[in-house]
Parts: sequence; C-alpha cells; structure tokens
Amino acid sequence: MPSAAEMSGSGASSRGLMETPRAAAPNLPRRTFLKTLAAATIACRWQGTGALASADPPTFLTRGIVLVVDDLRTLDWPERVHRAGLTTIGTHIFPHQVAAFLATDRGQSFLDDCRRFGVAVEHELHAMSDPLPRSLFDRHPVMFPMNERGDRVRDFNLCVHSEAALETVCANAVKYAGMLRPTTGRYFYWIDDGQPMCRCPKCRELSDSEQALVLENRVLAALREDDPRATLAHLAYAGTLRPPKAVKPSPGIFLEFAPISRRYDVPFAQRDARPGSGPSHGELLDLLDANLEVFGREGAQALEYWLDVSRFSSWRRENVTRLPWNEEVLKADLAAYAERGIRHITSFGAWIDGDYVRRFGEPPIAEYAGAMAETLR
Repeated sequence: MPSAAEMSGSGASSRGLMETPRAAAPNLPRRTFLKTLAAATIACRWQGTGALASADPPTFLTRGIVLVVDDLRTLDWPERVHRAGLTTIGTHIFPHQVAAFLATDRGQSFLDDCRRFGVAVEHELHAMSDPLPRSLFDRHPVMFPMNERGDRVRDFNLCVHSEAALETVCANAVKYAGMLRPTTGRYFYWIDDGQPMCRCPKCRELSDSEQALVLENRVLAALREDDPRATLAHLAYAGTLRPPKAVKPSPGIFLEFAPISRRYDVPFAQRDARPGSGPSHGELLDLLDANLEVFGREGAQALEYWLDVSRFSSWRRENVTRLPWNEEVLKADLAAYAERGIRHITSFGAWIDGDYVRRFGEPPIAEYAGAMAETLR
C-alpha cells in the first residue's frame, strides 16, 4: 500500500418463490417437491448484503472493493457494486482525507447511494498520523517511536509503552469513528504503511505484530464504549506478517491478511512461486495459517490486489495501463482462501476512476463478483 504522495481514484419476490413449488406440488413426487421447497426457502433467506441468514452460510459474507476518494468522486461506484453483486465498499487512505470527502455534497451523495442500493460502507485506513498528530512531537517526543539508532522520530507510528500516546490515539479514534461510522461495525485503523514500530528499550522486546496488537486491543476497548458492536482489524502485512506470540488478541479483534508482495500471474496456492523479493507463496501461506491459529477464522478477511490499478502501475500515475486480469488465478485464489474458512474477501481497486474507464473501458468488476459467487456454490 503506497504513501500519500504516491497515491495523490432484481429477482423474483419471496411470495413468488414460495408459491412456485406449492403450485407444482400435485404433479411432483413428494421427495422432489420437498427438495424444491427447500431450495426456494433458502432463496428467500438472502439478505440485502447478499449473505445467507444462517450460522454457516455457503458464500463469502464480504465481497468487497477498497477505493480511494478520487475514485468515488468520478464514478458511480455504489450502483456498479450493486449491479455486479458485491456487498461492500471500503474507503481509503487516511481518516482526515475520507472524513473531508464525506463532508462534501459528493460524499453525502455517495453515502445516500450506498444506502439506496444496500451497499455496506467500511473505512480501511492507514491511521496513526491522524489520531496521534505529528505536531505533538516537539512537546512530547516520548509518545513517538524510537528508531534503531536510539532517536525518537515523528514521521510514523507511536511508542506503545507511552500511556499518553495510547490515550491520545484512542480518544481520536473514537472521534473519527463518529465521522466514519462503518455500516458493518467493522473498523480498520492500521499502523502507518510499511513503517516499523518502536525500538525503545521496552518496545523492542515486542515484535511489530505484538506492538500493533497492544494498540489494537486498547483502541477496540475505546471504540466499544461508543459502539458496542465494534470489531477491529489486525492487519497482517509487511512488518506485521508474523503472528504475535507474547500478546493475545481481545475478543473482537479479527485478522486481515494482505499479501501485497505475492505474484498475480500464478495462483497463490503455487507454493514454490517467489516474487522478485520477499517470501515465497508457500511462506506467505504458512504465515496466513499461523495467523489464523492466533486470531481464529471468524471474521478473518483477505485483503487482496487483483483489481488494484495502483499496485500494477507501481503507484505511479504515468504508468497506468489496462488492469491485467487472470480469472483462473482469481478463482484458484478464492478456493485457497475458502478452504481455510475465510469468508470475507475484498480487493483494492485504487485508481479505477472516471479517467480509467474513459481510457480502457469497464473494469472486470462483474467477473470478480461472479467468481466469488461461484466459488462456494
């Protein structure tokens, strides 16, 4: 996930479904009638989000796309998501940026359209520089992380052994939650993008994953005072790919796994595939499995890059070309996640905006949604 500079994009009614097998009953064997009735009853239980109302629904509960605010300004995303059969739009990148957009007429129209089309809204955010303002550094440097040289630095993240830093982040996370309320109860306040955590004498005993989880446990407790249904993501990505050991997640912390370094020309399940740098697919999958052992499968989400124009453009606008698309890889990847019990799937779609559609035509949103609908059918 890039820095700010790099980024600065009707079926039948339930009445009809229930009446059809009843009308056909006199001409059907009893077993066939009961099977038809059961299928119709299941069809009636579909909710507006596209998820079955059952304890173990045979579908992906979240079928989402994550977009930057410029994308939302220039395309009718709620209608596109609804038409394709996706459930969720996640906004990105920073809390202050998304809050400013939603305060505009265009932002309010976006929210109104999401309500009208039954599209869930979440906010997937690199958050730390907003809830811990960098302006505090001059007066309170101990709130900020120490680097390997022993210097406190203002540029990213925080020291999780600073009670003042934790209290400040929690208070401001609640403030932003009032402006950026997800319709699902799922919150995403990530640490700064790809940046290390603190290396002070106390923090250095904890891994970056463990430091992130210390923070997340505190933020979740604060959010639940304001929103009792709140859950909060632990992002396993870059420096937090390795699961925490010394710190345990509070109930309500769920795993979000983002394998940004993987290859997309071959399936994720091809274990010997290795990108130019970073872990092999097999090593990444082992890290996913290890994280699932810590955080559990309930609520676990894969945050992928199949639709991420910004990633395939190396986060440079001058490099934007048509999105590479390999539906067979997508289907294999979805199967790999499904067999692990992951029922929440989303992909970055950054820079799929009005300019992209004018230049290259419609992106493969319907194909993406269709593959998810087929995987667990």
